Amino acid sequence: MKRAKRGCGLETKRQPQREAEGRERGREIRRQREAGGLGEGEEGGETEGRRGVGWGTSVPGWLGIWGSGTPCGEKRKAGGPGGTGSRREEREEPREGPGAGKGSPRGLPGMGGAASLSAPRALALWAALGAAAHIGPAPDPEDWWSYKENLQGNFVPAWSLCAVGKRQSPVDVELKRVLYDPFLPPLRLSTGGEKLRGTLYNTGRHVSFLPAPRPVVNVSGGPLLYSHRLSELRLLFGARDGAGSEHQINHQGFSAEVQLIHFNQELYGNLSAASRGPNGLAILSLFVNVAGSSNPFLSRLLNRDTITRISYKNDAYFLQDLSLELLFPESFGFITYQGSLSTPPCSETVTWILIDRVLNITSLQMHSLRLLSQNPPSQIFQSLSGNGRPLQPLAHRALRGNRDPRHPERRCRGPNYRLHVDGAPHGR
Repeated sequence: MKRAKRGCGLETKRQPQREAEGRERGREIRRQREAGGLGEGEEGGETEGRRGVGWGTSVPGWLGIWGSGTPCGEKRKAGGPGGTGSRREEREEPREGPGAGKGSPRGLPGMGGAASLSAPRALALWAALGAAAHIGPAPDPEDWWSYKENLQGNFVPAWSLCAVGKRQSPVDVELKRVLYDPFLPPLRLSTGGEKLRGTLYNTGRHVSFLPAPRPVVNVSGGPLLYSHRLSELRLLFGARDGAGSEHQINHQGFSAEVQLIHFNQELYGNLSAASRGPNGLAILSLFVNVAGSSNPFLSRLLNRDTITRISYKNDAYFLQDLSLELLFPESFGFITYQGSLSTPPCSETVTWILIDRVLNITSLQMHSLRLLSQNPPSQIFQSLSGNGRPLQPLAHRALRGNRDPRHPERRCRGPNYRLHVDGAPHGR
């Protein structure tokens, strides 16, 4: 009897301490969120209920083929996270008995019971919350998100636009919906007359080329009202030919897609600031298929001596003396629309420009890409291929083009269908 009373007494004395610790944790979470340092699983139930709309759904397969109109995420049902039940469960001690261990979805902080999550997602979320509580600060979400996995950042509030945004990318471009705009000027490229140099990098999600600070490479013209500075060249590809590009044309995919990511240097100081403001970003997209020949710029990036230097995640290799203008076809048209980044946080500040002439690489070069691993050498091999975002609804957005899609047989002729490079003869 005395033991029981002593136990109750200890519980009563600990209750104020528990409440104080809870209040302190809440203040710390708010401070971290305001400072932009909130990591995975750090936000409590009440905030999650207000802002934490999930953006990742379970992706069937990882070959880069998804149906048109698939949303990036799904809204949680009303009355789930953030209600009174969620706060009550957050204060309760873990229950004892069968099914109450770490694998149980019951009692997850801020999740409102098992009804709001499937068992695999609940287990993954519990593991993330446990890691944040026992190991220390959670890893930066930028380090672990992936379109290949079932867990894609459902509880990262800053990424909620990926689920609820109305101008998301990529999209399936139906040529019959393209409006011919004869007043679109040609695209212009400025390199200051210098060769491009930079670092080829295996990010664990795609192949990335990060240009050096000098020379500054700018693109303008077309639908762009300002000059945009090149920040990154990104290469995405599939596990099989004909499937690997993020965008599609008339429901047809391509083996790979090259994306040139630029930020508006006239209005913003860097890519991060530009991604949050209007007219902030411009992405030029070129499609790639497997053929007997190869584009000269891509050949330089994908030759054996270069590609084997980035076999594993975080591998990097410095390249120089690159001519970016060789990436573009001799003549081409383009289609443009307003969209978003295809990676978190899915900011809807992007002017997309899709080049309508397909580039080529050889089957050997494509095979070399598929041998790149998304993991470090200490972990099991998993191909870097097939990590593009699912197609998003186009809705009522306009598609404009500088070629009349009603007459596809007409060849692109004249200066409007060439890349204008500063200092190059004949606009090339």
